[in-house]
Amino acid sequence: MSRWSDEIERLDPQVEYERIYFLLSACEFSWDIEKALEFALFRTYAVPSISGLLASTGEFRDRTRKRYDDTELLLSEISENGQDSDRGQASISRINDMHGRYRISNNDMLYVLSTFIVEPVRWLARFGKRPMTPAEREASFLYYRSLGTKMGIHSIPESYAAMDSFNRRYEASRFRYAASNQEIGSLTRDLLLSFYLPKGLVRVARPAVHALCDPPLRKAMGFADPPAWLEKLLIGGLRARAHLLRWLPGRRRPRLITERQRPTYPAGYRIMDLGTFK
Repeated sequence: MSRWSDEIERLDPQVEYERIYFLLSACEFSWDIEKALEFALFRTYAVPSISGLLASTGEFRDRTRKRYDDTELLLSEISENGQDSDRGQASISRINDMHGRYRISNNDMLYVLSTFIVEPVRWLARFGKRPMTPAEREASFLYYRSLGTKMGIHSIPESYAAMDSFNRRYEASRFRYAASNQEIGSLTRDLLLSFYLPKGLVRVARPAVHALCDPPLRKAMGFADPPAWLEKLLIGGLRARAHLLRWLPGRRRPRLITERQRPTYPAGYRIMDLGTFK
């Protein structure tokens, strides 16, 4: 047990869900939840109505890294500072202003929200040093239900189980191949690989991302199936990492995404400048 999980156990998920989510995402599972949220957004691009909108604006094609950074920063400003803090409210306002310029169905918005809730739970069950506890899962659900309400999303399910069921039904009915899926998915895949590899190695490493995608996701993205040995190697490596983490001391201090240096904003950023504009 870490000092962070000890604190989480003392908190009430029905009331202190924002503090619990901060401890989970910035302290207890900081790397894992960041990766899970990257794949959560990645999954949404397998829905043609979502990828089609992103492709039509040209923003993702022309400024892939900036679009990624802006999304990560806006969400992190909220989780690291609180939904009702000045910076949290400014970020929510910026998100709502962007979304308000387009005709986005409530169901698509709800699906994106659902991925933020269920994908970290699934990732940690497979690759984390431990799975989320029921209280942590409840707090994460309540955190995003509150955020979804502030974003104007309605008909949000009343429990994690109901949200998980909605997510699975939506993917089963809406995942299908489209050229826009492949375009946005390929741009995102290559960007994620570029965080770890020199540009010249990104192309040869693409099957590694495909190996972490389930078959319906690969089919909807138009991605080739990876070699079976590669899929087994990567999944085995992530599980070995999880086993090692159980024996290592926990993180000493929060890992804040908003404090990270990034080439998109070498001199820092202002919340009001993040995202897209008319």
